[in-house]
Amino acid sequence: MKLSYLWAAPEINPINRKARSIPVLNVFNVYGRVFFFSWFGFMVAFWAWYTFPPLLTHTIKANLHLTSAEVANSNIVSLCATLLIRYIAGPACDLFGPRWVFAATLLIGAIPLGLAPLVHNAQGLYVSRFFIGILGGSFVPCQVWATGFFDKNVVGTANALTGGWGNAGGGITYFIMPAVLDSFARHGYDDGAAWRLTFIVPLIVVLVTGALMLLLCPDTPDGKWSERKLHAEKNLMSHGVLDAPKSPSKDDVVDNSGSVADKTSTDGTPSDSDKDKKSHAAWDHEAVLSKEEMREIAQGEVVKEPTAMAAWVVLVSPQTLFHVATYMCSFGGELAINAILSAYYVKNFPSIGQTTAANWAAMFGFLNFVTRPLGGLIADFLYKVSGRNLWAKKIWIMACGCLTGAFLIVIGQVDSLHLPTMIGLVALMAVFLEAGNGANFALIPHVHPDANGIVSGTTGAGGNLGGVIFSIIFRFMGSGTDYARSLWVSGVLMIGLNLVLCWVPPIPRGQIGGH
Repeated sequence: MKLSYLWAAPEINPINRKARSIPVLNVFNVYGRVFFFSWFGFMVAFWAWYTFPPLLTHTIKANLHLTSAEVANSNIVSLCATLLIRYIAGPACDLFGPRWVFAATLLIGAIPLGLAPLVHNAQGLYVSRFFIGILGGSFVPCQVWATGFFDKNVVGTANALTGGWGNAGGGITYFIMPAVLDSFARHGYDDGAAWRLTFIVPLIVVLVTGALMLLLCPDTPDGKWSERKLHAEKNLMSHGVLDAPKSPSKDDVVDNSGSVADKTSTDGTPSDSDKDKKSHAAWDHEAVLSKEEMREIAQGEVVKEPTAMAAWVVLVSPQTLFHVATYMCSFGGELAINAILSAYYVKNFPSIGQTTAANWAAMFGFLNFVTRPLGGLIADFLYKVSGRNLWAKKIWIMACGCLTGAFLIVIGQVDSLHLPTMIGLVALMAVFLEAGNGANFALIPHVHPDANGIVSGTTGAGGNLGGVIFSIIFRFMGSGTDYARSLWVSGVLMIGLNLVLCWVPPIPRGQIGGH
């Protein structure tokens, strides 16, 4: 680790052109620019996705004459759409490329966001929050895009940083939305008009971010997503790994004999690889890899176009199911808790009011700036010091999940009426809950790397499924108001789900690539 890695042009994997460090502070470098739009795009989406909860506690609830049960129902509905979008976004990323899927979720999700001020009753709130849930699907292309630009030695950190800083949008919304609402109220608007006008702010930011993402960023380090196989083949030949091209299966970059496909651009024009050949030769930051490593990367880690059979094999893989179960606990728990935390504070501490409760609840989301990246960073560190043993990453995932469950049981059993105690316990729980998110997506790039979009999308959808399950628990415990009991029940469930598939190897036996 060097401080200069934060701005210096990174060392590059010679075959997949992925960066081996993260130029966080250098948006002029293509890797730094993609990194920025990955986390910022997801942060904006998360903020817009959660525009309602900070204002539902009091203002919108009173203005629309909602019951606590209707508010809880709207939280569940919001997660259902995101579950579907994430499930679809995974294969879409493998087919069209994550950049286009990312921008599409932002620009399409902006439509219901702009229509949200038209809501006037509970049914309208359900419809609005369901379609705004499209924005939550942006997590999948966020992670797939980052995985496509950062190599295995730092991919856990890259995914954790982009996901964690993006998740912090859940904290930002708890600060921004009440502040904007209060600003409109001070200018003479009544509550009904003020909360509707607040939606203008996230709407503008979402539209601008989606447009800039398409204008300023590439699909892959080499260029077009559709030519990714050709890029890997040319890189193999340019490094002397292959001599004479032959014709393997259309889905394989390297066939069983080690030959490479002789493909040309479909329209007869020079490909991006040909255009960029000189610039690649000028790059002097390539990592030194053996020919065997180069061949394995090309053969097992270039994303294939999804087919029904290939997708089914990935979906029923025990490794995929493990990540679905553990991400149901970590991200699913985070979504459900994020939606009720402000209301829980108001219930136990009614004197603090809506805005102060929202500010304290924002801490839970803001911790993602540190905790989720910490989860990925520790996973990458354990991977390195254990001699690239993927069990180290997996054990870290389970440790985070079980410790989260333990803290939730403590919070629910204590049900403190002392604000500092409550905030301290929630913060300790959040450290392991959110670190578990980062730990999960530190291991996922190793699992079925040629179908990374499917694995990421299925896991992301699992997170939302967990959000629905935990939200249902919150909804039906004490008619949506027994938060303490809901928390300890959720903690027990989390521990059980983290242990049920602990026996599964980190990656499938015999898998090519991803080691």
